[in-house]
Amino acid sequence: MKVGTAVAIIQDGQILLTKREDFEVWCMPGGGSEQGESVGETAVREVLEEIGLAVRLTRLVGIYSIPKAKAWLNLIILFVGKVIGGKLETQHGEVLKIKWFPVDALPGNMLWGHRQRAMDAINGYGGSVVRLQNVPFDPVENRQELYQLRNKSGLPNLEFYKQKFGFTDPADDKGIVN
Repeated sequence: MKVGTAVAIIQDGQILLTKREDFEVWCMPGGGSEQGESVGETAVREVLEEIGLAVRLTRLVGIYSIPKAKAWLNLIILFVGKVIGGKLETQHGEVLKIKWFPVDALPGNMLWGHRQRAMDAINGYGGSVVRLQNVPFDPVENRQELYQLRNKSGLPNLEFYKQKFGFTDPADDKGIVN
């Protein structure tokens, strides 16, 4: 399964779209996740690479499943982002143009699925919290290897968990939003 992200950047009644070089259609900035990268990191990186802007993710709009896609991403996670820095510029070889469109006047030639996703963002769908959770699995590759480490430790299961993952009381979680 190929996972990717898109970011709806909406300000002053307009949404920022990019015109792709490959098909000359409009879309929200985004792209595929790289190995070891969270979807939040993917979203922020793709916006910076494609249009030169730094964003802070403010809302998860939705998760869009495209299971039969072979040449495309199979799962798209759409966020809303707020510009916090950078300079608007196109990525050579991928983005032809960048343009703000009124939210009630999206272009006709949009990349498949992006019109519905953009409308979901514009209409305020979602509202979930976006959190980066760096669970310390490294250098463990999979659950089986983790269980083997647990069994070899000789510790009770909960004690192993506490030591391995730096367990803290859930009441200590301040819910930092990234």
